[in-house]
Parts: sequence; C-alpha cells; structure tokens
Amino acid sequence: MGSTSDKIKGTSNEIAGKARQAAGKAIDNHEEQVKGAVQEAKGNAQVAKGNAKEAVKKIVDKA
Repeated sequence: MGSTSDKIKGTSNEIAGKARQAAGKAIDNHEEQVKGAVQEAKGNAQVAKGNAKEAVKKIVDKA
C-alpha cells in the first residue's frame, strides 16, 4: 500500500473514530467512546505510517 493510501485510510479512521466517540458521549455509552478512541488512534498510526513511507521515498529518490 502506498503512502497516499495509508494517509487516506488513516484520515478516514480518525474521522470515524471521533464521530464514534461523540456518538458514545451523546448516548452516554462508554464502550462506544473507547472504541472510537481506539479507531482514532489506529487512524493516527496509519497517517504516521504514510508520512514515514513518503519521507523514505523522498530520501531514496534523492540518492
């Protein structure tokens, strides 16, 4: 998977996770809030992975 795909999937998970947390908070469902936080964290990791791949590619391209 390329860096752009990782970033897109990561951003999608971040947004979905935040929405899930908000929904959980609105209905006072702590389990849903935790699941949303986990999903958001997964998204953050995916975006970071995409950024790392992009940085490595730039270094390789310069070499």
